[in-house]
Amino acid sequence: MNQVATGFEGLFAFVLMLGVLVTVHEFGHYIVAKLCGVRVLKFSIGFGPPIGIGRFKMAWTRSGTEYVVAWIPLGGYVKMLGENPGEEEGPEVQEDPAHSLPVQPMWKKLSIFLAGPAMNLMLPVLLLMGTLWVGIDRAAPVIGTIEPASPAARVGLEAGDRIVAMNGETLVWWQGLEDFVRAHPGEEVELEIEREGAPAFIRSVPIETRPGIDRVFRDDKQVGWLGVQHSRQKALLGLSGPDARAAESGLRAGDRVVRVGEREVEDWAGFVRAYRDAGETGQVRLRVMRPEQVANPQPTNPQPTNPQPTSPQPIGLDAEETPVDVSVPALGGVEALGVIPAVVLVVAVSEDMPAARAGIEAGDLIVAVDGQPIGSFLTFQETVLGSGGRSLEIQIARDGQTRLVPIAPQKRPSRIEGSEQEEYLIGIQGANAALPGAVAEERLRNPWVSVPRAVVMTYEVTRIFLRGLRKLVTGEISRKAIGGPIEIAKQSHTAFQAGWDRFLQLLMLISINLGILNLLPIPILDGGQALIALVEGVKRGPLTVRTRELVQQVGLILLVALMSFALWNDVSRNWSNFFDWMRGL
Repeated sequence: MNQVATGFEGLFAFVLMLGVLVTVHEFGHYIVAKLCGVRVLKFSIGFGPPIGIGRFKMAWTRSGTEYVVAWIPLGGYVKMLGENPGEEEGPEVQEDPAHSLPVQPMWKKLSIFLAGPAMNLMLPVLLLMGTLWVGIDRAAPVIGTIEPASPAARVGLEAGDRIVAMNGETLVWWQGLEDFVRAHPGEEVELEIEREGAPAFIRSVPIETRPGIDRVFRDDKQVGWLGVQHSRQKALLGLSGPDARAAESGLRAGDRVVRVGEREVEDWAGFVRAYRDAGETGQVRLRVMRPEQVANPQPTNPQPTNPQPTSPQPIGLDAEETPVDVSVPALGGVEALGVIPAVVLVVAVSEDMPAARAGIEAGDLIVAVDGQPIGSFLTFQETVLGSGGRSLEIQIARDGQTRLVPIAPQKRPSRIEGSEQEEYLIGIQGANAALPGAVAEERLRNPWVSVPRAVVMTYEVTRIFLRGLRKLVTGEISRKAIGGPIEIAKQSHTAFQAGWDRFLQLLMLISINLGILNLLPIPILDGGQALIALVEGVKRGPLTVRTRELVQQVGLILLVALMSFALWNDVSRNWSNFFDWMRGL
């Protein structure tokens, strides 16, 4: 029964997604045709007969235009008077030739043909304006985590610091800092910092160069790194070694500190401050939550580094936890106690992958790579992805003990946002031990501000899509990344389950894709129709019926070939899921 409910929910999300996109696209053609004085004979959302039973159908006629909502929700169309020369149009063309499409000047034809893609490109702008009116939660420029031995740590930055300016310019959002740092390895950035209880001060921080990846297309590249993260680190413990004072006192790797003395703590920075404030003599009582082994839990916010993990039985973030009180010596700092933040918890290990062959197990904590402590999951993930296959010396903690294991990542296919790419992987699935960082609401209700902002945001997404299209054409991205209706349905369902914000993001992305693809000069698409109108304008006369039919047939063949290829990709990547679904029914 759950399978059936899930199927209906997925179908609803798919129909809703396509319904909005098709309606917006065809409305563009419809409204511009009306404004240009062209008679619209039919406006159909979907293909086939109208939805309905008997006399009750979703079809009606107003002012000479038939409006239809049809059964097959895979597109739609606007039929205009005289649109298909040579096709039997009835007496309308003879009765009303001035309002037929062929007699219109070239600029009107171009406006009508390009209006559909233009509406698809305009939809994200309108949605973003509405979202900005309501308000968007965005990452504020407040440091959540300082990674050990990082440039930020060396200049004295601390978790909780607010960055108010960067290189003399006001910094409003965290993304501005992250984008600048990643794009300027080897340089220096000047930060103005506000720290609670202290006047603002300036620090010049060298940007370290590290192997990394393009976070959109996963290309290997050199990136800048400061060692600051917006997310906060949970007070999850890793031990620096089996002889650490923490281990002697009874602490274990994987313990999560919730109280130091009588002081409640939530994140790693709070734990560090509370333990430091306890002084350097005597004993300190820690309350920790200790995980117990459980069978096959579902990890929260999983961070896969391989697409097909084995069934996990991890100890960690999603296991049942038991409160335990442990007395440890007050040594003035967590370094002296011998604990480090355990930011990468292994919850699953894939068979026949480097991590499994090296002996990594579910429940292990990865605490350092090549002698450098791991301060965030993102840093660890990027180190692996950008390794180029070189061997990494990885330090793991298990049952209070630590050991070093060399692991050389291998290039394997990986599923990223619905597309298949090859990446360097070690074959683990990790749960990120992170808490959300500080956020602030971006609310823009002044259209003079919100419209340019929405246009810029839409432009950035469009630019990324065009980069991806170029990589697809040149072969840098596999043709298997092309998806059809099944992939759109899957993505729609996943986004719908994640919430309306995620669904709207996907809607905007697909709307941009649809707008750009329809501009391609392929006959039968809007771009091809516009090209024909231009040719007819240059030659000052219409193409012959035979030529137009030939061009349309070529366009149809190309379009059917592309759709068939996309459908084959859909089917080939979803065979196993289909049979699992059938067995569930």
